[in-house]
Amino acid sequence: NEDLVFEKTLRHSSEEIGQYEKISDQFEFRKTVIEEALAEGGVKTSDLDAVVGRGGLLKPIKGGTYSVNEAMIEDLKVGVLGEHASNLGGIIAKQIGDEVNIPSYI
Repeated sequence: NEDLVFEKTLRHSSEEIGQYEKISDQFEFRKTVIEEALAEGGVKTSDLDAVVGRGGLLKPIKGGTYSVNEAMIEDLKVGVLGEHASNLGGIIAKQIGDEVNIPSYI
């Protein structure tokens, strides 16, 4: 509800990120790091009501909250407005949400 149950900032070294040719290649690495951080914080994805990821470089849309859909995922994957690590936010949120059958947003 309105009580923070876990918060952690994840940072990655140049060496970790430098292993990957493209940002999209970082998907599994970043998803795994997020899942490990949640587990360390005692948060089970099965206990979540929704998953939210950072928006990414999408076609122009009004600011706000959006449900992640397949068209959005495709735009994030191809980098319709460029490549940026935030493009993985919606993709990771959708993957985690689908795994436990909950909605995902950016």
